[in-house]
Order: sequence, then structure tokens, then C-alpha cells
Amino acid sequence: MSACVHTRPHHLPQPHSPPPAPHRRFRIAGADLSASIAVFLIALPLSLGIALATGAPLQAGLVAAAVGGLVAGRLGGSPLQVSGPAAGLTVVTADLIHRYGWRTTCAITALAGLAQLGLGCLRVARTALAVSPAVVHGMLAGIGVTIAISQLHVVLGGTPQSEVIDNILALPAQLIGLHPAAVSMSALTLIVLLAWPRLPGRPGRLLRRIPAALVAVTGATVTASLAGLILPKVDLPSWGSHALAGLPEGPVLGLAAAVFTTMLVCSVQSLLGAVAVDKMVAARPGPEPRVGRSDLDRELLGQGAANIASGALGGLPVAGVAVRSSANVQSGAVSRNSTMLHGVFVVVAALLMVPVLDLIPLASLAALVMAVGIQMVSLHHIRTVTRHREVLVYAVTTLGVVFLGVLEGVALGVAVAVAVAMHRLTRTRITHEEKGGVHHVHVRGQLTFLAVPRLSRALHLVPQGAHAVVELDGSFMDHAAYESLQDWRTSHTAQGGTTELTGCRTGLRTSERTASAECHCRPWTPWRNHQCAMPSGAQGLRGGPSGDGASGHRTPDGIGLRNSETGAQGSGGRNAGGAGVDTSSDSGPSTGPAPAASGPGPGTSPALGPGTGSASGSDQGARSDPSTRTGAGAKADARSSADTNAADSLGGHELARGISAFQRNTAPLVRDELARLAREGQRPSQLFLTCADSRLVTSMITSSGPGDLFVVRNVGNLVPLPGEEKGDDSVAAAIEYAVDVLKVRSITVCGHSGCGAMQALLNSAPGDGQTPLGRWLRHGQPSLERMADDSRPWARLAGRPAADAAEQLCLTNVVQQLEHLHAHDSVARARANGSLELHGMYFHVGEAQAYLLGGAGGNEVFQHVPGTEELPSLA
Repeated sequence: MSACVHTRPHHLPQPHSPPPAPHRRFRIAGADLSASIAVFLIALPLSLGIALATGAPLQAGLVAAAVGGLVAGRLGGSPLQVSGPAAGLTVVTADLIHRYGWRTTCAITALAGLAQLGLGCLRVARTALAVSPAVVHGMLAGIGVTIAISQLHVVLGGTPQSEVIDNILALPAQLIGLHPAAVSMSALTLIVLLAWPRLPGRPGRLLRRIPAALVAVTGATVTASLAGLILPKVDLPSWGSHALAGLPEGPVLGLAAAVFTTMLVCSVQSLLGAVAVDKMVAARPGPEPRVGRSDLDRELLGQGAANIASGALGGLPVAGVAVRSSANVQSGAVSRNSTMLHGVFVVVAALLMVPVLDLIPLASLAALVMAVGIQMVSLHHIRTVTRHREVLVYAVTTLGVVFLGVLEGVALGVAVAVAVAMHRLTRTRITHEEKGGVHHVHVRGQLTFLAVPRLSRALHLVPQGAHAVVELDGSFMDHAAYESLQDWRTSHTAQGGTTELTGCRTGLRTSERTASAECHCRPWTPWRNHQCAMPSGAQGLRGGPSGDGASGHRTPDGIGLRNSETGAQGSGGRNAGGAGVDTSSDSGPSTGPAPAASGPGPGTSPALGPGTGSASGSDQGARSDPSTRTGAGAKADARSSADTNAADSLGGHELARGISAFQRNTAPLVRDELARLAREGQRPSQLFLTCADSRLVTSMITSSGPGDLFVVRNVGNLVPLPGEEKGDDSVAAAIEYAVDVLKVRSITVCGHSGCGAMQALLNSAPGDGQTPLGRWLRHGQPSLERMADDSRPWARLAGRPAADAAEQLCLTNVVQQLEHLHAHDSVARARANGSLELHGMYFHVGEAQAYLLGGAGGNEVFQHVPGTEELPSLA
């Protein structure tokens, strides 16, 4: 038989064909059912109240709620967003009914839905989110103010006017002629709305599951019925007399503007609501079932279809509603079934509950809608726009919506937002001053072609041959400004002058660079001589060369004409050592040598002995007695004293500058990851116990980020035996918390070269334990005794012996502290059940090389960790 003969049975599916789809039964999750009931109980009174506020037939609110749940819920792109008649559309709809009548308003709603379908097909939904948030918040606030003022008349027992100004002018007369029955039911509704969410205790938590709006309206209805109060109530006509959409009648331009306004408000509110729902779903605690993110273009199509259906059936305009969507998410909904079920419940209520709904006092519904309108003026939004300096845009939009109308107010707000943005772009301050023979040109703001004439005038004030410092304090420079600056710099240096260009985003190679007060550290900068430049009066204090004033930073070859400085990918700091940083920002050579890192650091107390850093012993002896130094040495001491004073005065500013640089550059990269950790809590995999030495940056050495390591640092990376800390159980408490609570899977004890604590142990003498440092270092005595025990093999580095006694003690100390860990009960229990591993590590600072302990007992060898994926065994 040929090998090519097909022998498989013909009834089997082809290898690349999809498997037959299994028969799926329609199922509704219990969470969706409970969430739909909660949303329905909120939607029912709100739909009636919004219909009342617009002046439409009350049944129109129920039609819009049902269509929003069934049509938008099934076709929309946001599974958990609930659509229906929204308070944000109240003013628009009321104005349309007043101008064109109810049937034409229904036709406008359907045409607005058709326009939404067109936008959805063009896939431009994301464009709507480009509207300034200040404009959106201002629009909602203006609508809320308008609703509250108009419904206040109904609350007082009167009838609202069509215009805001008329309602304001009529308030005094309305207050004089108020109706006590209407006011009492309105007051009862408002009191329940405010008090219900604040019920205390466990009974309060159970009762708060019932929506406050339903309780408030039900309470007012029952009270009015039992008391026999005579006041206007809901009057739902029979569905046989329900008015459907008619042909639009009116001026073409007016109708077009009405369609555009309805479409704009519905679309923006729905799209912003979908984004907000995504954030609420992501913030839900617990192992919730996965809910897909919103498809904004599909959401726009769903909203368009819902508005077409609602308009054709005689309903109000439909949009995503924040109150109902929030209730849906918080009730635990997991799919769009909850939204659709709520629509089904609205249909059932509209058909079967008409006698009950007719008992609701109109004053109670008006109070409910007025409360919603007041809540639309959000203090949180006001604080946000204030923080971003957009109060003017917010205020103009709000006032425009209140006194001119929604479309006019939004257009006015957009115009002001554009004007503010242009003003910020063109507002550039350029100053020139001379200090001590040095000419300073300071540019504050964005450097664009509009500022080139002023920049040119300021630069030409610098005389030929002079030293000039150009400070660029901005985040953007366009090509025209770049060329102007480069041409002047080339000309000035050709005439014998020197230039220095400084600023956090300049990125210029300079012919001569002095230290400045600006911070040049960038997010995830490669750790090569990483330090911030200091003012010239404090040169040399941060490890850079003090003679030439080099800041120790690598300088790129040219100006980067982009806002973003870094190409770091992801958030959470997983790109250790600067991986992912834009190479255009760090392509040049270092301007200063890396500081020496070998040998222990300088002594900080008599117990630590003399410092043994990069300075020689003779030089240290000369420095110790100023009286023996003359000439250049005395001048150096004077400079050192002045530098120390300068450092003291700038110490507080360094911290603020560093934090500011983090907020500006690094925080945007890690904010999402830190937000996730804030929601989920810390779940580190390791306890990393190391020395407090400032040269050990644990996240850099281990390529870890936020939430990865639970770090404990102390002098000498010591682990006192249980009960030996004499009243200070900080290390033992950290070990117990990491093992028993955080459930870490490993503990690493990390020593390092040049450890001042180990040097102090070697130089210690009887009676040195009288200071806090001396008493702490007594926990390292077992390491000294272990090293002196000839019966035990010495811990060593693979491939070479220890450089000196201090390095030998550092290695021995790591092994000894691992033994101390075994004595802790929590560690012993975790080791016994196999859930915890212990590791030893040694880091040579001068070589930037890590070593891992490869064994214990007779094989205490620290293995070299290569720079490849093949890591040594940690057994």
C-alpha cells in the first residue's frame, strides 16, 4: 500500500477545521440575577422622575429604561454599563419638548441614534474622549444646577418654568405660596436618601442592600396614602393612548442642531461611562469572573440602536447612566445578562404595576431628581480641575449650560479650553541677567517658534567671548527653537565664548559643564555614576570630580525634540538597571569616572575604626589633624568646610528635588503597577535580609520591582538568635511576619564587600559594647568565633581565596546568619513542610558581581553568578 494513501475515516473533522460547537444552554448566573433586581429597583423611580423633570409623558421614562436595558444591553460594547433615561439629558429633552412638542422630540431622538450608528461605523468613538474633562464635568454640573432649580418648584408644590432665569425669578413667590403636603413628602424623601446609606451596624449593612431611592419613594408613597394627603401623584395613561414618534416639524437648521446636541450629549456621556465602568470592574476585590473591557465603537453602535428604538416607541433619549451602572458593578454582575434582565423587569412593571405606580407623589419624584442634580455638581471634579488649573474652563462651561443651553455651553467651554491650551503653549518667559561675569539666560515654559524672536534677543545680549548659561525649564522644544539655539551656540563658541545648556530635558552636549541645582536623573537611568548634579559651591560632595565640576552624568549627543525621554516599557519597574530606557537619552560617554567602590566605607564611630575607602592611610592621617596641614592642604580644608556648609543648606532641597523628579518622570511608569499592588496588597516571594550600606540597591541587584521583595536591612545583615535582641525584636518580628503572614518562599541573607560592620568586629576590643552600635555588633560575635574555629572549613569564593580577613568574615557571617535563621520557630516549621528555602549571597561592590552560596556544612562555597540564563544550582 502506498504511504500516501489516506486511511483516516471520512467522518473525522479535517485537521485545520474548527471543532463542532457544543450545544450551549442559556444560563443566567445568580450574581447577574441579583444585580438586575438591584438595578431595576433604582431604575424604576429614577425613570419616572426624569420623565417628570423633562415634561414628557411619564411612560416615556419606562420605555427608555426598558429599551436601554434590552437593546443597548444586548448590542452595546460595555457589558456591565446600564443605559436608560439619564439626568444629563434632562435639560436637552425639556428644551426640545418646549420648542417642538413631544412627537417631534421622539423623531429627533431616533435621528440622533441614526447619527450615532454612523459614528460607530466610522470607528471614531475614541475621538469623543479627546474633549477636555473640564468641559464634560462643567456640562454635567450645569445640567445638574438646571435640574435642581427647576425641580425645586415641584418640591415646593408648584410648577417649573422653561428657563432657568424664570425659575430663579419665580422662587420668592413660590416660597411664599408653598404647599405643606408637597414639602413634607419632599422632605421625607430627601431625609431617607441622606440617612439610608449611613445606617450603622450589621443591620444597617443588610438594609443598605435595598436602594435608597426605592426606600425613599416607597416611604413617601406609603406615608401619603396612610395620611390621606391630597397632592399631585403619578398618572400613567393607558398604553393604548401612548404617543409614538411623528415626522419632525420645524426649521431644518434648528432640527439639525437638536439632533447634533442630543447625539453629542448621549455619546459623550455613554463613552465616558463605559470607561468609568471598566475602572470600577478592575477595582472590584476578590476573584471575580473575568469581564472584558469595553469596545467603545460597539458601545456607540448599541447606544445608537437603543435611541432609534426608544424614539420610535415614544421614549426618552437613552445614554449610559452612572448610578445604575455603579449599582450593577457593585452588586457583582458578571455579564450583560444583568442589564437585559433589568429591562425585562421594567417591562413587567410597566404592564402590571400601573395601579401601584399611580400612588407615587410627584413631589417625592421631584425631590429624588433634585438630589441627583445636586450630586452632578461633584466636589471631586471641582478639586480635580482646580489642581490642573482648568477652573476657568469648568466655570465657563457650567454657566454657559445654565444660562445659554447645553450645546452653546459646551461650544463655549471647548473654545475656552483651546484658548487656555494655546496660552500655555505660547506663555514663555525668557530672562537675561549677569552674575559674577557669567551671563544667565533662563527660559521658562515651552520653547516654540513663537518664542524664537524673544530668545534671539536675549541670546544676543551675551557679549562675545563671555561664558553663558542657558537654562531650559520646559518639556518641549520645536525645530525652529532648536535651530535658533544651535546656530547661536555655534557662533558664540566660534568667537571664543563658552556655553552651558542645562535643564531636565535639554539633552545637549556642552563644551564646558558646571554643576547646577537641577536634577538630571531620569527614570530607570542605567546605574553608571548615577548622581544628581550639585551647585558649584558644593562640587565634589556627591562623588563626582571636584576639580573640573563634572556632574558625573552621561550626556547625549543632541537635543531630543520629543516630550517623552524614556522608552521604558511596562510599569512596575521590572526593567532593572534601566532596561528599556531610550538609547537616544544615554548614548554619550560618561563625563566623570565612576566613584571608587572597593574597600569598606569610612568609619562612622570609634567602634567602626578608621575609614578605609579610596583614600590612602597616610592621607587619612594628614586629614585627621588640620594643624599639621599648610599651604594647599589648608586651602583644601577651607574649601571642604565651605562645601560641607553648602551641603547642609541644600540637604533639604535634595530630597524635594529627588521626589519631584520621581513624580515627574518615574511615577507615570509605575503608577498602574502600584495601583494594582494597592488593591491586591503585597505578595512578595522573598525575604531579602541585607546590610544597611547605601551602596547596596536591592531592586537593582535582583532585577526586582515593587511588591517583589520584603526587605530587612540592618548594620551587618545580622540575624540575632531568638531572645537575644534584648527588648528589640524587630528582626525576629520581620522574619515571623514574612514567613507566617506573607508566606514568602525563600529567605536570602546578603553580605557585601567592604562592610564597615565586619571591619568593626575585627577591630573590636573588650568593653566596646557600651554604645548602641557596639551592643548591636555583639550579635556578630558568633561569626568571629566561627572564623576562628580551625575545625570548620572556611567559607570561600569559587575560584579565588578571600582578599583579606574582612572579606573572609563577610563570607563567614552570611553562613552563620543562615544558621541563626534555623533557630527561629517560624522558619523551622516552614522548612519542615518544604515551603521555604534559605539562600546565602555575597555581593562584591567594586566588581558589581554577585555570588550565591552553593551548599552548607562542608561545601560553603559562594559560586560566581554568570550574566547568562544558566544560573548555578541553589541546592
